[in-house]
Amino acid sequence: MQYLKQNKVFIGLCLALFVALGIVLCLVPKADLHLFLSSHHTAAGDVFFPYYTKVAEWFPYIIAILLLLYKAGWSAFFAADAALSSLLGQAVKHLVDAPRPLKYFAENFPDIQLQLVEGVRMNRALSFPSGHTISFFAMCFALSVIVVDYIECNKQRYPNGISTISEETVQVLFFCLALLGGYSRIYLSQHFAADVCGGAAVSFIISVILCLLIPRFKDQKWWEWHFFAKKSQKNLVD
Repeated sequence: MQYLKQNKVFIGLCLALFVALGIVLCLVPKADLHLFLSSHHTAAGDVFFPYYTKVAEWFPYIIAILLLLYKAGWSAFFAADAALSSLLGQAVKHLVDAPRPLKYFAENFPDIQLQLVEGVRMNRALSFPSGHTISFFAMCFALSVIVVDYIECNKQRYPNGISTISEETVQVLFFCLALLGGYSRIYLSQHFAADVCGGAAVSFIISVILCLLIPRFKDQKWWEWHFFAKKSQKNLVD
């Protein structure tokens, strides 16, 4: 429970999102909600969101590798969070096999033209849940856990030190980055709001379970290993 308590702000924001979106989804038809959320296109947004949404496709791999410079345990935690969330999401995707907005509107509301961004390759199937949203929330949840733990460790080592950023600020920042990634899928009309909510829920569940499992592994020697460990030990011996 330690890591869940440390990240109670991020978790609280996720739960608030689920409740708020759940209420809206129950009250507003998904077509109307999608048109409202995806109709606010701007020139800047049409440039930004196609690039930002791709962060979920490649950035998690880079982070997992870079974390080996810090601690192998956190690298394993991050990779497991991303991989397991993605696997569960893909399983649900193929089980539900829901149409994407482009196909859904073409079949049910042929007179409505969605606002699309030029150059973006549009998908038509496997809409629920949003895989990109899963990646965004898994990545940001894991990074929140890791960064907050780092801040906590520094507080214990240097109790009189001055922290440049608070744990709450870190959690709010990562949540906003995840939420922005989820919204990018709606903005680009690749997913409905329900798909984004489902994707966030999938990664939330996996992340919470893995946080509960961290204490089982954190005391093991391999957890503290990092890329420069052998070189550091060699220098000490020399």
